[in-house]
Amino acid sequence: MEVVLVHVGSGRRPVLLMSALVGSLALSACSGGSGGSSEDAGAAAKVTVSPGGGKEVKLGSPISVKADGGKLTSVEVKDDKGEKVDGKLAADGTSWQSSGKVKPKTTYTVKTAAEGTKGRKSSSTASFTTEQPEKVNKLTNTPQNGQTVGTGMPVSILFDHKIDKDKRAEVEKNFKVSTSTPVEGAWGWVTDYSGNDRLDWRPKTYWPSGTKVSVKGSLAGVNSGEGGWFARDYDYSFTIGADHKAVIDVPGHTLTMLENGKPVGSVKGSAGSPEAPTRGGIHTVRSKNADEVMDSSTIGYGNQWMLPAKWVTHMTASGTFLHSAPWNNQIGVVNNSHGCFGMTTEDAKTVYDFLPIGSTVEVKGTSNTEKTDVGNGLEVWQETWDQWQKRSALKN
Repeated sequence: MEVVLVHVGSGRRPVLLMSALVGSLALSACSGGSGGSSEDAGAAAKVTVSPGGGKEVKLGSPISVKADGGKLTSVEVKDDKGEKVDGKLAADGTSWQSSGKVKPKTTYTVKTAAEGTKGRKSSSTASFTTEQPEKVNKLTNTPQNGQTVGTGMPVSILFDHKIDKDKRAEVEKNFKVSTSTPVEGAWGWVTDYSGNDRLDWRPKTYWPSGTKVSVKGSLAGVNSGEGGWFARDYDYSFTIGADHKAVIDVPGHTLTMLENGKPVGSVKGSAGSPEAPTRGGIHTVRSKNADEVMDSSTIGYGNQWMLPAKWVTHMTASGTFLHSAPWNNQIGVVNNSHGCFGMTTEDAKTVYDFLPIGSTVEVKGTSNTEKTDVGNGLEVWQETWDQWQKRSALKN
């Protein structure tokens, strides 16, 4: 070590000074303190959000977040209504992706926290707004949320607008049916009696009584093609009630009510005449009306009659009903209706009360050989299980 002797004044003792070289070495020994370089402190992760920021962002993609040079420690995405967007962080922490796609005309805010090299932490916020499409598609679900229905009820989704055939698989796979008891079933595409597209889910066999059913449609941001984009998700549930069914014996002029497969009563009635025989097969009760006017013009008979009826149970959309027929003085003796099954007012009320919406009515012994289209009401039981499965747009 070099030592320098300095005299600082007359009569004073000299002072020893260390050279500048020694001082420099001492500072180097303290590297990592506040005087360290940014490289020593580590680099922040570079976080990228897609879609990118701005307005009128195109639809059709999920929200994704990527971290280069580090990993994400948290991702929070909310829309302009404050609703949280669900997503999944990759196992290695380098990316995150939303479980669904972006919705139309919605502003999203993405807040992230990340950790770069040597544990360097950083945070960022990004936002973007999606475009408003020219057309938005919506749907009507049957059954309704919270409803209790019969053991033959399908899940029926009626769309406001057309679903392009090449978009059906994408729409179908975004629906999910969950049940409290394991139930095998399948989706099938149907043309509704109204002409609109419909997607139904039916069990392979009838529902077990007491089954809780949940239906979720993750449709927000899904493109239906000509019918436009879906703007929201759907989530509803319903319950399967008592096992009530009916069987009509056309030649015997009889309707038998069954509970859990066993007869519990029967009534007499008149089915369709030989000129207008009642449609055969297994029908599903689609709706009911305590008071209704039987209007001949609605089933292609012009203005021949306008007859008030009570306790009307609707099956096909084309007009196959169970109802009171007080004008008929040959009930239970002659089949003389225009396709319906007419009864006394008292018996019609009994049947009306016994059969919930979603229960089934099987018509046997009719001379009508015309196959009832599935879309003519909730007629999913007109087909075998093998026939039904072919209606799915998803390749098995």
